[in-house]
Amino acid sequence: MQRYRTFNETDHAAMQALDLAAQRHLDPGYDALPDREREGRLSTSAPALKFYERSEHSFLAEALDGTPQGFVLAQAVWQGDRPTVLVRTVTLAPDATEETAPGLLHAVLKSAYDSAVYEIHYPLTPALQAAAETEGSNVIGRYAVQHLGTRNASAPGEKLTVTDTPSGA
Repeated sequence: MQRYRTFNETDHAAMQALDLAAQRHLDPGYDALPDREREGRLSTSAPALKFYERSEHSFLAEALDGTPQGFVLAQAVWQGDRPTVLVRTVTLAPDATEETAPGLLHAVLKSAYDSAVYEIHYPLTPALQAAAETEGSNVIGRYAVQHLGTRNASAPGEKLTVTDTPSGA
């Protein structure tokens, strides 16, 4: 059993520790990466956490004993014709239960609905696949991130490469 709640400044240190533990779990070579890459993979700088704690769409999942299990950082974005909630990251503790990711996604969906925002964009990670199916989400293509400069060489994720040249090119 877990609870999902907005977070505040007293949660920042625990969220930063969880973010670091999650990065080390996802990539055992994390500590050997260049400083800029390590910092770039973390989502929990003090300015970022201050921003997202005011967003109304970011949540912390914690076990009943108060141990952080994960968090989602999301914000409303105006696109000129309608608002959208954009999820930056869903970060899970290495020992998070199966209910954590779906619970965090549901918290964002509910907060968006309660704010009259009816479109939510989020990266479809393996941890969110079942929740996306349960919620009835639509998959539109794939979500890609382009890192510019030398950071692209060590950035996380599957690297896309040219596999075929279209005929007539």
